[in-house]
Amino acid sequence: MRPLLPLLALMSAPVFAVDLTYYIGTSGAESKGILRGTIDAESGKLSTPVVIADAKGPSYLALSHDGKVLYATAEVAGGGVAAYRLADGKATFLNGQDTKGKGATHVSVDQTGKYLFAANYGSGSVACLPLQADGSIGAASSFFQHEGTGPNKGRQAGPHAHGIYPDAANRFVYVPDLGTDDVFIYRFDATKGTLTPTEPKSGRVAPGSGPRHLAFHPKGGFAYVCNEMLLTVSTLTVDAATGALKEVQVLPTLPEGASAKGASTAEIFCLPNGKALYVSNRGHNSLAVYAIGADGKLALIQHLLDVPAVPRGFGLSHDGQWLVCAGQKSSTINAYRVDPATGKLTDTKQAVVAGSACCIVFAR
Repeated sequence: MRPLLPLLALMSAPVFAVDLTYYIGTSGAESKGILRGTIDAESGKLSTPVVIADAKGPSYLALSHDGKVLYATAEVAGGGVAAYRLADGKATFLNGQDTKGKGATHVSVDQTGKYLFAANYGSGSVACLPLQADGSIGAASSFFQHEGTGPNKGRQAGPHAHGIYPDAANRFVYVPDLGTDDVFIYRFDATKGTLTPTEPKSGRVAPGSGPRHLAFHPKGGFAYVCNEMLLTVSTLTVDAATGALKEVQVLPTLPEGASAKGASTAEIFCLPNGKALYVSNRGHNSLAVYAIGADGKLALIQHLLDVPAVPRGFGLSHDGQWLVCAGQKSSTINAYRVDPATGKLTDTKQAVVAGSACCIVFAR
């Protein structure tokens, strides 16, 4: 009979927690570029973020599919995007590229990993840019300038593309435009890297809503849009064949009776298991949590108050266990445990410093 000591030793060996890595986009007076942080997958303990790239105004980030290249917007005159190679805890600049518009504010990668999409807030336009074998960004292969206005003359005198999202099938690309109250829809040709407007050209939300960001339900069929100006979230059905959107529900993102003065929505994400949706409220400094029903519609289940001041962005770990929130004004990062059954959040009561933090992207 073989001795049991090796087996017993293995069984009694300590189990070490895994640290989940995330990247932090920053923008503002205390920005030092792109940061890297970690969260303990068991306890939720946050590391002190470190600067990995001296970048100017990287307010939004996106990862390549292999997780080796990080793409960032650049909030500078003329707009632009940049690529950084990730290795040995550092981000090395590869190149920058013109997005053919002003104020690039959002980026995403198509499902093949061969194209980068960019939304230009300042000029209200979108671009598709090919990605080279080394991860660097090529010149735009497709570009469209939006047109239109909204009823709010101060903020909707022209188009302001605020996000850009390919669907899971990589057939359509959706662009919430704060200035026109449209969610523009483009048919995407992944062999040519071209965008073509659909007919109808968009899904519409209520006048003056100011659609900002979008999240798809992980099982398909529905999309959710946070409306920055009216502090609402819209549920829209998605036609898989035509790409068409239809708004079927609108809910407030603030608690009943709360003042909307100085407040606006910012980020929106679905829980990976499809059971919950999260929206951040800047100014009010809260997270609204909604249960997602079998019919795709939302039901409010929680308002988490006193999150980092001006929660411009947050990220969900891929296992759906943690939500990490970035406070642009507080310059802090906070962690919240997610109940996978309900989607409700529990505050871990900790924060770490991250100057002008505004975007969280978990490593693959």
